[in-house]
Amino acid sequence: MIKSQPETHPFGTEMLLPDAQARNFLRVRDAHRREIVEDYVEMISELGRTQGHVRTGHLAERFGVSNATVSNHVQRLISEGMILDQPYQPLILTETGRNLAKKSRRRHMLVRDFLMAMGVDAAVAEADAEGIEHHVSEQTLAAFAKFIE
Repeated sequence: MIKSQPETHPFGTEMLLPDAQARNFLRVRDAHRREIVEDYVEMISELGRTQGHVRTGHLAERFGVSNATVSNHVQRLISEGMILDQPYQPLILTETGRNLAKKSRRRHMLVRDFLMAMGVDAAVAEADAEGIEHHVSEQTLAAFAKFIE
């Protein structure tokens, strides 16, 4: 396969080669698929820590969605091995779910702290971190951590 030369972007910068651009878009689509799983396990972990038990109604309230939406996501989490399948019981993370929740929380806090170190207001940094945390690479997270130190 012959690779084409980078195209010039309308603003004068070089665009990525098609295969590199496709890899970037694939990474973003993969991050979008993981977002809900990461958000749910992180919230279940946090609510479990602060209030002792978590029910679907708690998640519906926190995420601003219907109980039916939460139930659908809970079924996905059960099928992915993130939470235990215990009908009519509080939601409990499996070891896999707990590990993902810790990783997600670490990423969230690191992005938030980086934004605050850059001068972003704490409330805005918290809100922005909620989206960025799912899309930032490990290399970028390491750079954020180094900057904060």
